[in-house]
Amino acid sequence: MANHPELELEQAYIDNAYLCLERARAVAEAMREGVVDGQGGTYQNRYERDVVWERVGVRLHQLELGERSLIFGRVDTEPTEEDPEGESFHIGRIAVSDDKSNSIVVDWRAPLAETFYRATGLDPMGLRRRRHFASRGQTLLGIDDELFGSATAALDQGQVQGHGALIAALEESRSGKLSDIVGTIQTEQDRIIRSPLQGVLVVQGGPGTGKTVVALHRAAYLLYSQRFPLEGQGVLVLGPNRVFLSYIEQVLPSLGEAGIQIAVLADLVPAIRSSGHDLTEVGRVKGDSRMINVIRRAVRDRQHPLRESLRVPYGLQFLVLTPEDSVEIIEQARRRSRTHNAGRRHVEQLVFERLASTSRSEETLEAIRERIRRDPAVIEALERMWPVLTPAELLNDLFGSRGLLRSAGSGRLKDSEWPLLFRERSHVPNEVVFPADDVPLLDEALELLGPRPKHLEADAVRTFGHIVVDEAQDLSPMELRMLDRRSLNGSMTIVGDIAQATGAWPHESWESVLEYLPDRRPPRRADLTIGYRVPGPIMELAAKMLVLAAPGIAPPQSIRHTGEPPLILGVASSELEAEVVERVRYELKTIGSGNIGVIVPESMAEQIDAALTRAGIDYGRATRQGLEKQVTVVPVNLVKGLELDSVLVVEPKRVLNEQIRGAQSLYVALTRSTKRLTVIHTGQLPEVLLD
Repeated sequence: MANHPELELEQAYIDNAYLCLERARAVAEAMREGVVDGQGGTYQNRYERDVVWERVGVRLHQLELGERSLIFGRVDTEPTEEDPEGESFHIGRIAVSDDKSNSIVVDWRAPLAETFYRATGLDPMGLRRRRHFASRGQTLLGIDDELFGSATAALDQGQVQGHGALIAALEESRSGKLSDIVGTIQTEQDRIIRSPLQGVLVVQGGPGTGKTVVALHRAAYLLYSQRFPLEGQGVLVLGPNRVFLSYIEQVLPSLGEAGIQIAVLADLVPAIRSSGHDLTEVGRVKGDSRMINVIRRAVRDRQHPLRESLRVPYGLQFLVLTPEDSVEIIEQARRRSRTHNAGRRHVEQLVFERLASTSRSEETLEAIRERIRRDPAVIEALERMWPVLTPAELLNDLFGSRGLLRSAGSGRLKDSEWPLLFRERSHVPNEVVFPADDVPLLDEALELLGPRPKHLEADAVRTFGHIVVDEAQDLSPMELRMLDRRSLNGSMTIVGDIAQATGAWPHESWESVLEYLPDRRPPRRADLTIGYRVPGPIMELAAKMLVLAAPGIAPPQSIRHTGEPPLILGVASSELEAEVVERVRYELKTIGSGNIGVIVPESMAEQIDAALTRAGIDYGRATRQGLEKQVTVVPVNLVKGLELDSVLVVEPKRVLNEQIRGAQSLYVALTRSTKRLTVIHTGQLPEVLLD
């Protein structure tokens, strides 16, 4: 690979491509300077300058590669009658042209680049050669050629493309951040990336199949191929937690796309704060679709008729609103209004009309309203009859009152369920930090309450032209309802692994997930079957746990058949902390610059933290620093989706016993390593791992 005869020629081509890239950057910088120089002018001039400035900024971002390589491959086509020599195209991160507008680099998302990822010996797609580059920045280190045709068909069965380049990429040490795979995308991955925009695409993929990074590349591809309308409609990528978001945050910018929103569900509900989770039994209730009617009843319960007549002094008389009047007003407002907060305007109008109708003066309705609208009794009556509410206020009041919970939950939840929702009411609702399980309920409340008057923009629900959801197998019906609400046209990519369903609302099949998602078009299903990240010996151990986690699902077929076998260490309870410290020190010496994850049961996180601190080991905690440190302690509930060079799984039996989905959680923990796995346990090892 490193001694290829065309290495120097290709290096010269790459050097020229970088010169063209610098020229494009200089042109963009000149445009920006021209915008800065053109101050003043009409509103139209200023608006046009802002648009140009924004466009130039996006272009400059795309042209900034940092240490990433511009070109990662080349395709040569078979000769044809029209072109007896055939053609060659270099494939890279972004399109680059020379000063005569000749194509120097083809963007990886362009239709012309599809053959680089899709061609096989059985279906060459018109290629005679595919060339993979191994590079570090601008420097070409090696070349890996694949030849096509009948003589080489037996060498390529369509499973793995660019084997040398792929293995080299997989063997690189992890940095604590997910990297793009634009130079090593495989055929089954590319089919998913380039799948049509319309409808819901479900991607089932086991550990190490690349489902997360494939979903991110799909987002970048769709925004490239469907720039209009997606640039205006927006693309949303949803992850399970903030540790995960920190882990994937570099992928899309590395692909030249900075305009895609990356979020957790809590980010989609305006003006709330969220952290942590409820107990599993509480989360089960809150995630149930029965909560739709509970929240609907809770909103209705805040629409109260008066208990006694409202009497407002007005000169020598009283303006009167009877309880019967208030009942009629509330019924009218319910008929007229789609949302609760929108109904407040109707209630106010009807209240003032009814009060004015009892006046003996000849003043107009507007004059009477102006005189009494600040009267404390009037304000109090309106707040009782129809208060303007935020989702935080509604939920804080509901969960803080057993009476309100009984009214909203009776007949909708079991008598043993609605009391689980009670908690102490906060006197400052806007300062409440809600558990993640409350987020879909706050969103349901927002849908029913609607925007507050004078807060239409701040309270608006944003919709998106395409939504990518990772770890979707853990989302409750109420959380899935949030996604449906934010889909502009039913276009989604749903990614996950049923065998890794570890949440309070695990799904046994994708059909139960799809039940709550847009159904404007029939859903499509794609499977990722090849494991790239997890070495064969580690996957062999994890597959034993898969028998318990998901009996009907086959493990991914690892392309890395060799590797360090997992090390299983049994120790006495009194020696556990010392053994963890010793193994971390050993792995630091062994793994080089790679990262190390110490995966622990949630109940042991503080204990292992303290042990590493006493030992003087520089480490991080996933809940605080993500994977920024070389050594990170990761509670098992946060490890899903991450990949690490070396993994220490501590007390697997406690993971199995403490987690609500213990088998699935342990399966996830055992499949996080790309190189080395150590299992440390006291007492007996889980029986399934003894076979």
